[in-house]
Amino acid sequence: MGNIENKWMRAVLPALLIHCSIGTVYCWSLFKADIAYYIDRPLSEVEWAFSLAIFVLGMSAAFGGRFVEKNVKRSALLSTLFFTVGMVGTGFFIYQKSLIGIFICYGVIMGIGLGIGYLTPVKNLMLWFADRKGLATGIAVAGFGLAKVIASPLMEMLMGPTNADGTLQNPANVYNMFYILAAIYAVCMIIGFLLIRKPKGHVESAAAAKAFSYRKVLSNKVFIGIWIMFYINITCGLALISQEKSMLAAVGFTAIGLMSAVTAVFNAGGRLFFSAWADRLRDRNTIYKIIFGSALVSIGAMIVFDGINAGSVVLVVVLLCVINAGYGGGFSNLPTLLADRFGLNSISTVHGLALSAWAFAGLSGNQLSAKILAATGSYDYVMYAILALFTVAILISMFVVKPGLVTFGQKEAIAKEQHA
Repeated sequence: MGNIENKWMRAVLPALLIHCSIGTVYCWSLFKADIAYYIDRPLSEVEWAFSLAIFVLGMSAAFGGRFVEKNVKRSALLSTLFFTVGMVGTGFFIYQKSLIGIFICYGVIMGIGLGIGYLTPVKNLMLWFADRKGLATGIAVAGFGLAKVIASPLMEMLMGPTNADGTLQNPANVYNMFYILAAIYAVCMIIGFLLIRKPKGHVESAAAAKAFSYRKVLSNKVFIGIWIMFYINITCGLALISQEKSMLAAVGFTAIGLMSAVTAVFNAGGRLFFSAWADRLRDRNTIYKIIFGSALVSIGAMIVFDGINAGSVVLVVVLLCVINAGYGGGFSNLPTLLADRFGLNSISTVHGLALSAWAFAGLSGNQLSAKILAATGSYDYVMYAILALFTVAILISMFVVKPGLVTFGQKEAIAKEQHA
């Protein structure tokens, strides 16, 4: 067993196994229309299953942080159970043509598995990679982003050929696919559960846990600033990513599938690149200024040069790549920025609370651009709204999220514990 007692086997590999499994939630667009067709319900109704899954992900992370903090192996197992049972249940209720059952299994049960699973490897990685925390969390969170690239071909193979109208030749494949995927991901996540372990000798501080205060964190100006920054980055990212296909079509770009793969790579690459870069910076918050600044430049170029109406493929492609990279980078840098500001002792709990922003952004992001387009019929107003939001985000990053460690008395509690 000695040869596997290292950070790659006990932290990185289990993190990738867990995140590459649960990250397939972003493959929703591949099969949502097939579910709607099979159960004979409007796509607009079926869409709520995904929104619910993201909302429950964020909220289960917010309330599950303390549980993850106490026992990383138990949380890995719990995530595996909820995620795979949710997938099997989704397949069963598609077969039963029950939309409520799909909401419960895909949205709630699987959503809980997503939230607990997303949190589980993060602190463990930072403990094993004390000197390169950003790189470590970037690798894991990149796995969440790359899951779509890995799973998409498998899902398309399992669903089989389509008819001329885009429907599946064998509609039953859509629920059978969930059963098969549940089995595959159960194996991956169980291996992750068996491997994951905190560094030998590390013991969580009971005094730090006791000194931790939800009220003090939630009312802290720096935490609120980080929460709003994170919320804006996801909302703006989803507002544009959800319109990716139609924006490309509007400028006459036809290789939509290729561009989807390219932006997915930028999304995953941004998670790794920005977090590794942040390890070299004096203040990790600087990376958010870079992410928001690059977004402002690319959106500003779209407005100044009238990118959509002028049919500029280059400007649209650059915008989508920049936004996807920044979207991913915002996720991977969140836990390390929070660790820098609030310490490692309760980072799973604080990170979980911050992920509640993801829950609300999951409900508002897609809707923002959809409602503006429905009201105006123009992408120009979408760009103005996104520009305004990113401006707010960069101002918060500059003037609210100040450097410095906030401990809420945890540091003093640990010192007393050690002295005793």
